[in-house]
Amino acid sequence: MGTASSMLTQYDLEEVQLHCHNLFSQQEIVSLYQRFCQLDRNAKGFISADEFLSVPEFAMNPLSQRLLKMVDGLNFKDFVAFLSAFSAKANMEQKIALIFKVYDSDGNGKISFNDILEVLQDLSGVFMSNEQREKVLIQVLKEAGYTRESYLMLDDFIKVFYILFVFSSANIIV
Repeated sequence: MGTASSMLTQYDLEEVQLHCHNLFSQQEIVSLYQRFCQLDRNAKGFISADEFLSVPEFAMNPLSQRLLKMVDGLNFKDFVAFLSAFSAKANMEQKIALIFKVYDSDGNGKISFNDILEVLQDLSGVFMSNEQREKVLIQVLKEAGYTRESYLMLDDFIKVFYILFVFSSANIIV
């Protein structure tokens, strides 16, 4: 599994399907395998950061550098597991867990004020000043019961994420 010349067996399909918590059908996995093989230009069995950057939508994403750290060197099973968070069948917690990993750039399992601020800067660019970003983030953390010195674990992040979603829905972040 993983090279363009190989085919997926029924066993491979079932194994990958279990690995991604059944969020993709076997037909979807076959399609993902074909795309994986297209990206894996040298048939190494994994996709490099440069190969991921060949996807225009990926390269244009404001968080592409953070995402590259997460996807560089993924084999096919892990490629499908990564993409499973984008599946329509993925629940909100699975999606937020992926977002948590994007914010947790050093992979230590916790997110600092500065980690969140960096992502907000990547996302908002010149449309918000550093002062505005800090003000919004301090308010969101305060609403969730945290301070700028707090480190957020995944459960904490979920709480803050929901508050941030409510704030942005109410146009407070504009």
